[in-house]
Amino acid sequence: MKNNKMNNTTINIKSLVRENILKLQPYISFRDHNEFSAPVFLDANESPFGECNRYPDSTQKKLKNRLAALKNLSPLQIAIGNGSDELIDLIIKIFCEPKKDSVLMMNPSFAMYGFYAAINENRVLQLQLNENFEIVKDDFLNIVKEESIKVFFLCSPNNPTGNSIDDIEFYLQNFNGIVVVDEAYIEFSGKKSSLELLDQYPNLIVLQTFSKAWGTAGARVGMAYASEEIIRLINTVKAPYNVNVLSQELILKTLDDDRLNENVNNILAERAWLQQELEAIECIARIFPTDANFFLIKMKEVEKVYGKMLEKEILTSRRDPAIPGCIRINVGSRQDNEKLVNLLKNI
Repeated sequence: MKNNKMNNTTINIKSLVRENILKLQPYISFRDHNEFSAPVFLDANESPFGECNRYPDSTQKKLKNRLAALKNLSPLQIAIGNGSDELIDLIIKIFCEPKKDSVLMMNPSFAMYGFYAAINENRVLQLQLNENFEIVKDDFLNIVKEESIKVFFLCSPNNPTGNSIDDIEFYLQNFNGIVVVDEAYIEFSGKKSSLELLDQYPNLIVLQTFSKAWGTAGARVGMAYASEEIIRLINTVKAPYNVNVLSQELILKTLDDDRLNENVNNILAERAWLQQELEAIECIARIFPTDANFFLIKMKEVEKVYGKMLEKEILTSRRDPAIPGCIRINVGSRQDNEKLVNLLKNI
C-alpha cells in the first residue's frame, strides 16, 4: 500500500474556499453581538405580544458555551445547525464551486452528502467499500490522486452499515482537502471521537448531533466542530436565526438533565438483547457488526420479510437493492423490539 503523507498541519484553508464566500459579509444581529441590561426591543419588527415573540439568539451563545465546556473546546470552534443536514449543505456551499468541484463519499453511506452536492451542482464521487464495508486504502489513495476533490465525507460509525472506520488520521494525512467526519452515532461505538484531532489537522470538521443518543431528534440540532477559521466561514454563510428558540431551550434543558449515559446504556442493553434474539431467527441470513443504534441485516427473502413488517406497521429502512437483501433496523424500546422479534420468528 502506498502512503505518501501530506503535511496538512499547514494547509491553507482559504485556498479551498470559494472566492465569492471569502468576499461575503456575514449578517450580524446588533442585539446578539452586544450586551444590554434592560433593553427595549424596537429593532427587529417583532410583535411585542406572544410567548415566542422574539427572534432567537443567532449566535447560540449559551448553547455553544455549554458544549465548549462539555467537549473541552473553545466556543469559537463550534457551529450550531438546524440538524447536521444544514451543516453538510453549508460545508459544500463554502468549499465547492458549482459545476466545477467534486465531493467524495463512501458507498454505501449517508445519502444526504450526495444529495446536497447534487443541489449545488457538484460531481459526487463514490469510494466503494469492500464486502465488510471497510475502505480499501489503496482505492482511496488512487481516487484522491486521480481526481480533483474538495470535500471527503467520512461517516463513522457509518450509516447504513453500522461499522466504524478505523485510522481516521490516515485520511487526514493523505487528502489535501476538507475531511468531514460525521459522528452521528459515536456515543454508541465505544470509540474515541475525532475531536481530539482538531488541533493537529486544520482541514478536519467533526459533525455530531442531538438527534440520536440524546433523544431529541425533533429539535433538529446538530454541531460542527472545527478550527476557528472554518467555523467563521460557516457562521458567515448560515441563516441568521437558523436554530429556533424552542430547540435551543430544549437542548439546554437536555444538557442540564444529563441523561446521555443513561440513554446510551439503555440502548446498548437493548441492542445486545435484540441481537441475541435475532441470531436465532430462521429468515435472517446475516447480522452485520454494528457500533451504532441499528443493525444492517441480510434477509433470506427480503421482499417477503419487508412486506410482512409493513403489514404489521413495523417500519424499517429497506436498503435492497443498493445493498442486496438488506434491511436496516434500529433498536427500539423492549416493547417495540419484542413485536419485531415475534413477527420475524413467524415468517
